Amino acid sequence: MQSIQVGTAPQRVLATGAALADVDTDDLLWSRQLDTERPIGSIAKVMTALVVLESGDLNQQIRIPKAVIAYVTKYQGESGGLRPGDVLTVSELLEALLLASACDAAYVLATTYGPGIPAFLAKMNAMALRLGMTHTQFTSPDGLPYPSEYSTYSTPADLLTLGLAAMKLPAFRSIVDQRFYNLPKSRGLHHAYWWGNTNYLIGSYQGATGIKTGYTDAAKHCLLFEAVRHGTTLLGVVLGSPDTGPAAGAQAAAKLLDWGFGLKQLPASG
Repeated sequence: MQSIQVGTAPQRVLATGAALADVDTDDLLWSRQLDTERPIGSIAKVMTALVVLESGDLNQQIRIPKAVIAYVTKYQGESGGLRPGDVLTVSELLEALLLASACDAAYVLATTYGPGIPAFLAKMNAMALRLGMTHTQFTSPDGLPYPSEYSTYSTPADLLTLGLAAMKLPAFRSIVDQRFYNLPKSRGLHHAYWWGNTNYLIGSYQGATGIKTGYTDAAKHCLLFEAVRHGTTLLGVVLGSPDTGPAAGAQAAAKLLDWGFGLKQLPASG
């Protein structure tokens, strides 16, 4: 990806680190602290999904273990409300992981596909290196801040690489552009579940197609995102947006996208 010179810069993008690229031309349109390592929160779940999608049968059934309750409680992570004893497919767990940012789903997938979290983390970091993400490290499958707030980190440049890789996969794309996912009760298998998308761009920003939110106290609001208008695909990331509310990352991303589509002389409102 090559950086190009443009006449203007986006204004009032509230983010410590950020980048925006044109997927079709492979041009980096704008960046801020492109190679600075920062915590990324639940954007880490994108890599978790990539490892699972590379490794397994999406129809494989997995029984939810009791340990998920203690895991989410210990780290105060977002929960998809998974109930121990329920049996869900890998595909259904990915819906919870990517839409509701479910740390219990991340735990179940990591322990299954490692097998065990340490082995799964090794696979996450190996894939990062394979993709050329040399300024990225994963110490949890979900971005939760252990062993420290800064031990899982990446850069805007590396996250553009991750987003490009993820959105090439039809199974991944089909999940992240949904506003919600409803899983009816199945007798003998699982309770009913409803998972809403934590990405505020979906359903509110014209052409938004994904990708994933992130938040911790150290990371602040983060968003890896993509939008498509009139055949132009823009991919971007904002890291460290100030804590002004759950839509803070989406607001910063929308300003960046408006600017980017404006460069292409496309409609920017929506």
